[in-house]
Amino acid sequence: MLTFLNPSALLALLGLLVPLAIHLWNRQPGREVAVGSLRWLAAGANRRLRNLRLEQLGLLLLRAALLAVLVGAVAGPAWRQPLPAGRGQVLISPALARQGVLAAVRPHLDSLRRRGYAVRWLRPGWPLLSAAAWRADSLGESAPDSAAGAAEAFYWPRIQLAADTFAGQPLYVLTSARLAAMQGTHRPLPPGVTWQTLPLPSESTWLQAATSIGDSLHLVLGRSNERQTTFEAVRVARPQPGRQVAFAGRPSLVYALNDSVLIPKSTAEPTVPVQQAALRVWVYAPPAYAVEARYLRAALRAASVGLPGPLTLTVSPNLPAAAHAPDWLFWLPAAPVPAAWRAQVPRGLHLWQAPAGPGTPDTSLLVAPGLAGEMPATSWRRTPLAAPSGTDVLWADAHGRPVLTRRALGKGASYQTATRLAASWSTLAENPALPTLLLAALRPAPTGTELARLQAHDQRRLAAAQLPAPGRGAAVAAAPPAFRLLYLRPWLVLLAGLLLALERWLASRRPASPSLSPA
Repeated sequence: MLTFLNPSALLALLGLLVPLAIHLWNRQPGREVAVGSLRWLAAGANRRLRNLRLEQLGLLLLRAALLAVLVGAVAGPAWRQPLPAGRGQVLISPALARQGVLAAVRPHLDSLRRRGYAVRWLRPGWPLLSAAAWRADSLGESAPDSAAGAAEAFYWPRIQLAADTFAGQPLYVLTSARLAAMQGTHRPLPPGVTWQTLPLPSESTWLQAATSIGDSLHLVLGRSNERQTTFEAVRVARPQPGRQVAFAGRPSLVYALNDSVLIPKSTAEPTVPVQQAALRVWVYAPPAYAVEARYLRAALRAASVGLPGPLTLTVSPNLPAAAHAPDWLFWLPAAPVPAAWRAQVPRGLHLWQAPAGPGTPDTSLLVAPGLAGEMPATSWRRTPLAAPSGTDVLWADAHGRPVLTRRALGKGASYQTATRLAASWSTLAENPALPTLLLAALRPAPTGTELARLQAHDQRRLAAAQLPAPGRGAAVAAAPPAFRLLYLRPWLVLLAGLLLALERWLASRRPASPSLSPA
């Protein structure tokens, strides 16, 4: 069956009128006739101009055919051949292996296999499951380590790719409903795809971070269920090297201390490094800024609950000794920061600078991660704040202007604010979200192995209304017919080249017009 990829280009066939007009109006000059009077010559010329008729019809048809072939090439012709219907595919997410959740749907999967369906893993390459792997109890031993530990993200585009790979074959897909696996754009799935989600264990508890202070270990334990992920700070006695860490009421968490690393008993869990110091924060506040310092101290103490270790907080009208620089220095006065302290930033200091100068009245809402609609914050006064290249804007206002910027310098970073916590500047001091905003700065988003540990235990589920409709019984949606396209454009381009060469050859062989000169 012939089809066109760009059928609107066929409108260019109206251009066939062009060679016809050329042939009709491209008249040859009249012959010179030796007569005694010009009266007869003028009358003959008029009769010739009124007598329009086609000449060299073969050349006209050849040029019209050349134009039609070029238009057809632009329209993208293709010959569509139907493909035989496939037997069907069952695609199983590796995250379901070793979870004991496939036993509930195993009878349905067995019936699909008897009907000729192939069972594959939903991962790059679509590897087949061997017969021995299928006989394993609930696929508990069948998933390769690399597949079982693979990230679940981007189910939607992966299923779209599977539908394109197995065109014309019905697909039955089994995955979890974890929120982390539903990233990307949720476009409508093609026909022939039946997607069923299975619930994984509803709650997970893990060790996220650890800090050693004296004879104690300060631990951050994570707990995630289908609704939320929370963290809890726990303090335990530091065991001897090689001894296990005791967690009261959490028998699934078993770790052994080995130097500065906590090694889990389960080989599926990664090791957790133990940090060796607390976070040291110094708030420099001369007496004129004592009220603002009290608000900042209370917010920092509340934010310390989410830190992996304890917080050593000092609020003083004096600066610390340069030889014992803290991890964070909050500079509240409007005076400029001395060059000696700015030089500490590349060495690891995080410098927070309050606005310099009295500021100007400017009312606007603040926009920052953690400021929900029910807890708005308003800025009454601000100072100009630029965000040059290489600077991250952490907080902004409703007009898109930066309110808090971060510039990384070496091992440290420099933070600059456009407003203050004072009541005459903003409502941030009374906002319950201020500790959350400060925690996001004190503890940036996890990366690397820390992020992978968090994602592996994230059990939050996508809302039921946003999930695909589950498959019912043994009914699997039939796949639409698949076709193979044979593109004809290269052949038309070749034909156009041959026609052009033939047209040029015929045009060059046209006989010259006779010319009679007077005797």
